[in-house]
Amino acid sequence: MDKLLEVKGLKKYFPIKGGFFNTTVAYLKAVDDVSFYINKGEVLGVVGESGCGKSTTGRAILRLHEPNAGEVIFEGVDICKLKGEAMRKKRRDMQLIFQDPYSSLNPRKTVGDIVEEPILVHENIGRSERTERVKELLQLVGLSPYHIRRYPHEFSGGQRQRIGIARALACNPKFIVCDEAVSALDVSIQAQIINLFEELQEKLNLTYMFISHDLSVVRHISDRIFVMYLGKVVEMAQSEELFKSPIHPYTQALLSAIPIPNPRKKSTRIMLEGDVPSPVNTPEGCVFRSRCRYCMDICKKEIPQFKNIGNEHYVACHLVDK
Repeated sequence: MDKLLEVKGLKKYFPIKGGFFNTTVAYLKAVDDVSFYINKGEVLGVVGESGCGKSTTGRAILRLHEPNAGEVIFEGVDICKLKGEAMRKKRRDMQLIFQDPYSSLNPRKTVGDIVEEPILVHENIGRSERTERVKELLQLVGLSPYHIRRYPHEFSGGQRQRIGIARALACNPKFIVCDEAVSALDVSIQAQIINLFEELQEKLNLTYMFISHDLSVVRHISDRIFVMYLGKVVEMAQSEELFKSPIHPYTQALLSAIPIPNPRKKSTRIMLEGDVPSPVNTPEGCVFRSRCRYCMDICKKEIPQFKNIGNEHYVACHLVDK
């Protein structure tokens, strides 16, 4: 398969100010040397604990957060080097669906104005054509054309998220980052939105980066999954491969926490000891060593390499070498 997006050595550090002169005293390492790729027409799931850098990675790819280092190669072009008009044109192909359907829509604008805005910015077409395009988009995501004159407060959470999806599709993008796009919705509505994502992918040949903390949802929709911990990718594999044969101790602990719907079947829960280290002062060596039950001397000294152990299954763990 052809690669649509390739990320190499992506870093995003946020400065921490302090002192009398409000100078930078440290950096919060939200994303620290992350590398991965996404094939055309694929869904790449991203999982990990809250604060591990999932959302920041997605936003840095789209340059909503400017990366401190690394390359984001989209269709053969490093978009980190694009400026001005060149970057503005490229944004048509890369869109974001936000987590919160309530705060991501402007309450002072009608649904028609919200969905029309990207078309107004990126395409030079007349008003009547834009209106027809907005109506088509609303129908595409399961809403009615007469909703065009309503305001966001008149809709439910699931309907608002459909409006956000319509806005993201307005300029016919090729790649969409879904940042916890179903986490704020009821379970029944989550299923409807997930089905909508799958239908749109088939109709429009879309590629998704699907960020979520719900492992069951990620398993259902994703072709491949990568696991993040404290700003780093620790494991990446095909969806079924990852769930059947997790290698990294952190991935094993995450998967053991998935609830089993059968009350008679007992699950073996792997309990992680200690707290997540501060992203300001990350541990030397492996970032997971302070909570790992298999920690060795080498884990305290050397950063494990992110390597392919076969069948496109990548792991960053010294246990693989042993």
